[in-house]
Amino acid sequence: MRTDLDHLPSTKQRELERVRTIIFEEFEDALALAKHEWKKKGRIEKIILYGSYARGGWVDEPHTAKGYRSDFDILIIVNDKRLTDKVDYWLKLDNRLIRELAIDKTLKTPVNFIVHTLQEVNDGLAHGRYFFMDVAKDGVALYEADDRPLHTPKPKTPSQALAMAKEYFEEWFPAAMRKSKLSNDALDQQFNKEAAFLLHQTAETLYHCVLLVCTFYTPHVHNLGFLRTQAERIDMRLVDAWPRELRADRAKFEKLKEAYVKARYSKHYRISAEELEWLGQCVEELGRAVHAICSEKIAELERQMQP
Repeated sequence: MRTDLDHLPSTKQRELERVRTIIFEEFEDALALAKHEWKKKGRIEKIILYGSYARGGWVDEPHTAKGYRSDFDILIIVNDKRLTDKVDYWLKLDNRLIRELAIDKTLKTPVNFIVHTLQEVNDGLAHGRYFFMDVAKDGVALYEADDRPLHTPKPKTPSQALAMAKEYFEEWFPAAMRKSKLSNDALDQQFNKEAAFLLHQTAETLYHCVLLVCTFYTPHVHNLGFLRTQAERIDMRLVDAWPRELRADRAKFEKLKEAYVKARYSKHYRISAEELEWLGQCVEELGRAVHAICSEKIAELERQMQP
């Protein structure tokens, strides 16, 4: 795996060094009071940059009409499955990265990260999951305590890939449409909080759908912002679903992102019918894009089956 960052501007290289430092600081803090022996032995084995900043082709245009900016995508590999729990060990890191970007301004580039064990990554490679294959092919190691290489990928046969893509699409896309109908029904009855939660679930399911069909992998998270950035690496049509040039538009998306928790549990959560209608139009556009992208992927896999 590559270790050089020569293809990146010096400013981005310094940012990544800062990100690596923050990861270790927060991980060490999370284990500082560990009493269990396995936790005391917990360590980070690898930190890998993947996605557009690893392979080139990133976008950094926050001041243009679309206001799109690529994120740093980071894979953290730990030595124990129990250490992959996002809430128990990585929530403070998530919050710190957001704070350093939005408040302290020590970072200029948003950061997304996922956490797996080496076994999980190698299992993904053994099962021919495109996501892990892309990480192995294009990833850049920012840190390696364990010099064991990732396993050689075993791509699926064309028939296996087609069957899996169809199975994911036939499960996840109809599920998203059912949730969309429930959200519309709730809005018609002026149950705005329930409509917001169900609309969040619609968008989340659509993102899981396109990720699974196109990469055979999706992170086990409900964070709509994180899922959006992971999916938008697949096709720019997914970017177009969400207007983001106006602060008010970005605020509406944040309100939808918060709906997963706050629409269910916070008595202070408020969202208007007008906001829900605007968000519903965005999610409808997202659904059209996901359907088109997945259909094209399946058609491509079908062509590969032809002699």
